[in-house]
Amino acid sequence: MTQNDGSFVPPRLHTSTAQTEPQLIKPRNWVTVFVIALAVAYLVLVLYIPAINVFFQAFQKGVGPFLSNLSRSDFLNAARLTLLLALIAVPVNTVFGLCAAWAIARHRFPGRTLILSIIDLPFSISPVVAGLMIILLYGRQGWFGGVLESQDIKIVFAFPGMVLASAFVSMPFVAREVIPVLEEVGSDQEEAAKVLGASDWQIFWRVTLPNIRWGLLYGLILTNARAMGEFGAVSVVSGNIANKTQSLPLFVEEAYKQYETEAAYSAAVLLALLAVVTLVLKEILERKTGKKS
Repeated sequence: MTQNDGSFVPPRLHTSTAQTEPQLIKPRNWVTVFVIALAVAYLVLVLYIPAINVFFQAFQKGVGPFLSNLSRSDFLNAARLTLLLALIAVPVNTVFGLCAAWAIARHRFPGRTLILSIIDLPFSISPVVAGLMIILLYGRQGWFGGVLESQDIKIVFAFPGMVLASAFVSMPFVAREVIPVLEEVGSDQEEAAKVLGASDWQIFWRVTLPNIRWGLLYGLILTNARAMGEFGAVSVVSGNIANKTQSLPLFVEEAYKQYETEAAYSAAVLLALLAVVTLVLKEILERKTGKKS
């Protein structure tokens, strides 16, 4: 195409505004839908329906019978014993977890991997096996049974054995939650505080503890929930004696065996509420930890 002066002008390409590019319709991924439906169905059958049934059975005859079951002497003794187990196991595991986390995160030494594996041992060993280990060590025919019997110290089928079982199964949580936080924070702030003349306790309380507080609280919540809800190891070492060595999980089993289903479901509701509170606090701490990160 030429103009009057003889210069060449390239032709213009005309595009219609009515024509649009074809939109690709993404086919529905039936595999994803099937997997989600399968997961939801599994949760409904395994978790939601049993949990709803526990609350239904507990309140089937009203709030009055439910409160009456919670005022029974054997239930109150079981709740008191469970609280005592948590009050002992949680502080012990907190001190152990902080010391272990500090040693592992701040030092490199031979056997470090082995110590980590030992800390994780309660995750892999069955609680029943853990209870049997305590019996083999502290029972009448155990390694230390003769010495303990000569001193009139009773561990197995008594409260000390229950404390050992609860402390063992809940041992890893504080250490396992604090170690990653210490490794992520690093030691720069602690070294700077030491250079400025701060003592070890001042470094711990004013530098280290504020940095690990969310991970520590997370570990405390999990430790408390495990200590109060443990059944297998405590059942083996306690003897399940009513009003003496019977925790709340053991009370639920014994009441159900004796066809006292209302009392069993009432105690189960209390344990379920403990689980709900644990999950709520866990979610709050996870969000706070995520915001901090």
